[in-house]
Amino acid sequence: MKNTNSYLEGHILYGDDFDALQVAGWCEDEREGYASLGAADAEAYNYQYHAMNIFHGYRHLPAIQFDQVLGFGSAYGHEFLPIAARVGALTIVDPSDAFTTSEVYGIPVTYLKPTLDGALHLPDGAFDLTTCLGVLHHIPNVSFVLGELVRTMRPGGYMLLREPIVSMGDWRKPRKGLTKHERGIPRGVLLDMVSTLGLEVVRESLCGFPLTTRLFRSCVSGTYNSAIATRIDAMLCALFAWNVNYHPRSTLQRLRPTSVFLILRKSLAQPAD
Repeated sequence: MKNTNSYLEGHILYGDDFDALQVAGWCEDEREGYASLGAADAEAYNYQYHAMNIFHGYRHLPAIQFDQVLGFGSAYGHEFLPIAARVGALTIVDPSDAFTTSEVYGIPVTYLKPTLDGALHLPDGAFDLTTCLGVLHHIPNVSFVLGELVRTMRPGGYMLLREPIVSMGDWRKPRKGLTKHERGIPRGVLLDMVSTLGLEVVRESLCGFPLTTRLFRSCVSGTYNSAIATRIDAMLCALFAWNVNYHPRSTLQRLRPTSVFLILRKSLAQPAD
């Protein structure tokens, strides 16, 4: 394993080079991580990103029916509300036992647990749309898991991918409000993975400016459930795009977009395995 500083510099993704034993240990730690932060209480749970997902993602998709949709790490499936009328059937991959139901917004749903190594027991080319919104940064072997998601996409299918592109602090120490291992994925590393897997970037946008949640902290439904807050956030991220960095070393470096939202499309020519 490389020196930790080489990971904090953002040139290499921490965890992506772990062996099978290390991957298993990480995944066991994270299995109930999101649920343990409060998401396991279905009655009190409030999904926080509807406006963000619409603004950066759903509104840019073609106005078509998505017969088979895969939600990777989608918990209760709340992220599908904006396109529920256009989804035929839904498969949700989630390791936690906290999120199980037979339907989401009237859509029949099947829950599937991932294997410890991240392999998906799903057929090639099965899904018209895949969402992976703020999930990969919880996983050690990101490049392998992303490859599995691409394998299960049909040629011409779409993926919505949103991930933090900052370190989220030094993961060697406990961090308030974060699970044990989660860390952001450096933007350059993520885009290299996408390119290697043969995905076309239909649209890339930056989001998650640090001051946005402070400006809109009185928003009862959540900052990124507000269309106005989301638009202002996008403007701030565009203005400070020049300052994108992984592990900030100064106050100025903290004034930067913290996440990227990608709309990806799989080539009509299925790549060889």
